Amino acid sequence: MALKLDDVRAAREMLREVVVPTPLVHSRVLSEAIGGPVFLKCENLQRTGSFKIRGAYVRIARLSEEERAGGVVAASAGNHAQGVALAASMLGCKATVFMPQGAPLPKVAATRGYGAEVRFPGPTVDHCLEAARKYADKCGAVFIHPFDHPDVVAGQGTIGLEILEQRPDVRTIVGAVGGGGLMSGIAGAVKAALEEAGPR
Repeated sequence: MALKLDDVRAAREMLREVVVPTPLVHSRVLSEAIGGPVFLKCENLQRTGSFKIRGAYVRIARLSEEERAGGVVAASAGNHAQGVALAASMLGCKATVFMPQGAPLPKVAATRGYGAEVRFPGPTVDHCLEAARKYADKCGAVFIHPFDHPDVVAGQGTIGLEILEQRPDVRTIVGAVGGGGLMSGIAGAVKAALEEAGPR
């Protein structure tokens, strides 16, 4: 299913009072290394320390009141955990997060600090995913996937719209790929926005 530009724009409106539009900061070292201008998108300045709050908030906000009343559940080693915990707290929803044993203590503390119940089912994220899905089936909580949902991808895609506004002359966007939600959102949003704008 292709990401629609209207979905990303709607996500951006939803996030207007939730996230900060993060700056693009010029990197002299990287610019010199590749022989062209390089700018870094500082999503580390979000309240949770990463972009994950964007997708998590949009996904939970679009649940029905009945679904939110049943709570949400997630599995994460840290960044998605914090995004889900904060988003759920802002939306008045109970969050349970399964984190691997040995997860970074500051991320565990932050996830709890945002109001989530944290559980440790095993040493890997795979153990956590399995436990989270079982919990969802048993308790009726909605499983908030870290990347594999259109609402999450639309939320992450709002970064692409910010990049286009901040650097209309951008030619290449490079990003890290784990599950792919971030780059799917950015690529889909940027492609759709450029196609709508026409040749440049």
